[in-house]
Amino acid sequence: MKRIIRISVENLTWEGELFDTECGRAIWNSLPISTTLNTWGDEIYFTIPVHQELDETAKEVVDIGDLGYWPQGSAFCIFFGPTPISEGNEIRPASAVNIIGKVIDNPVTFRNVSSGSKITLERKEDA
Repeated sequence: MKRIIRISVENLTWEGELFDTECGRAIWNSLPISTTLNTWGDEIYFTIPVHQELDETAKEVVDIGDLGYWPQGSAFCIFFGPTPISEGNEIRPASAVNIIGKVIDNPVTFRNVSSGSKITLERKEDA
């Protein structure tokens, strides 16, 4: 079963897929979520009502378009470029994150989003 989500910020919309992991399923089961987003370099993050530990997918350096869950902050993360602690062209979260999915659309367009904006995650399809 593919878990396709819609990510909306103001008049912008992206699609992503949540992977079939315990953490990915927990987030899927918590949708929809609407909250205020924060940015940190080329990362968007926001607190969600899910509490998971690091799992076998955890990484300290991620890829562009990765969707992550940061246990230390109970946060959903969207990675689209370097963060303030990245070295070179790597994408480095503040600390390890579970890789929970991938942005389907062009993740670089998240650069058009401002900290403090409202973000909504919702299920697109359950197929």
